[in-house]
Amino acid sequence: MAEIRVLIVEDDPFIAMDIESAVAEQLGDAAELIVVESVAQARRAAAGQLSCALLDIDVIDGKTFEVADALQKTGIPFAFVSGSAPHEVPKPLRQARFLRKPFSTREVAAFVMAAIGSLAPKRIA
Repeated sequence: MAEIRVLIVEDDPFIAMDIESAVAEQLGDAAELIVVESVAQARRAAAGQLSCALLDIDVIDGKTFEVADALQKTGIPFAFVSGSAPHEVPKPLRQARFLRKPFSTREVAAFVMAAIGSLAPKRIA
């Protein structure tokens, strides 16, 4: 298993490929990218070891707020990548990074690199 694991929750396959490509360009083979399209799949993936996550808000079977809450409680960095408005995010989750669609792949890559960088001291300890 790769040391860096990035969860991507996106139900549009073309957008998922854009996000996956942006992350892979930065991390190459150093990372495992877990791409899922539903809340149920995201819940299962989030139960495992993750470095960070990129969450669309509205996916096939609902909204990803429950997954975001679980990630926040375990200290896993995440960002919403969504066409929804930031004010639609529940107040307890509003401090999360919000990348509005259409997003810049540079923004996505920068978030992932910063999130992984924030984990470096934890790995050393």
